[in-house]
Amino acid sequence: MSLDVNIHKRVNSAGRSFELDVHFRTDARRTVIYGPSGAGKSLMLQAIAGLLRPDSGRIAFDGEALFDSDAAVDQPARARGFGYLFQDYALFPLLNVRQNIGFGLQRGWFNPGRHAAQEAVDRWLHAFELTEVAALRPHELSGGQCQRTALARALVNEPRALLLDEPFSALDPELRGRMRDELQALLDRIDIPMLMITHDPDDLSRFGEARLMLRDGRIVEPPRSAAAVANL
Repeated sequence: MSLDVNIHKRVNSAGRSFELDVHFRTDARRTVIYGPSGAGKSLMLQAIAGLLRPDSGRIAFDGEALFDSDAAVDQPARARGFGYLFQDYALFPLLNVRQNIGFGLQRGWFNPGRHAAQEAVDRWLHAFELTEVAALRPHELSGGQCQRTALARALVNEPRALLLDEPFSALDPELRGRMRDELQALLDRIDIPMLMITHDPDDLSRFGEARLMLRDGRIVEPPRSAAAVANL
């Protein structure tokens, strides 16, 4: 995986102005961008995913321009081919587990149907041990089941990379450790590139093959390997 990001975005909200000015390149299969809350991590990830339009700059994945203000390129989120895991999981409350995972495979708000059997959905239900709760809605699930449902939804379209926004922050410490183990095993099994943002040092040490620090909207440390960090 190669990811080139060179973007600028100014956000004004509630009388506050925030400037995101991010420049980096990573060729690592697993990259973690870390920093304190309010550093602009989620804004940056949304821009890469196509959920937020930068004011200017360029984003390229494996040499393909996803956004280029000079060339008037701005691929929509669906066309970029990324799986995105939101910090709060963003599950649809009126859809059951099966429908949440399959959302986007077909057109229509409630597609697939509540009991529709789709090969791709069935595969991820089984992989994440969600088959027994496939007919339940999000409010009936545990925190870990909600996270696994959201992760299965991010993977069902066979994305070319995973974008993870603070994937463990909503979990209690014991569950957090178990879900890190599950994500590690999944990444090892399917070998999909991953970009994670976090403020948790444990995420950094576990998944940070390459590591960058974001502070006040800017990358303040260049990409470094886990080995290099360990030797500091």
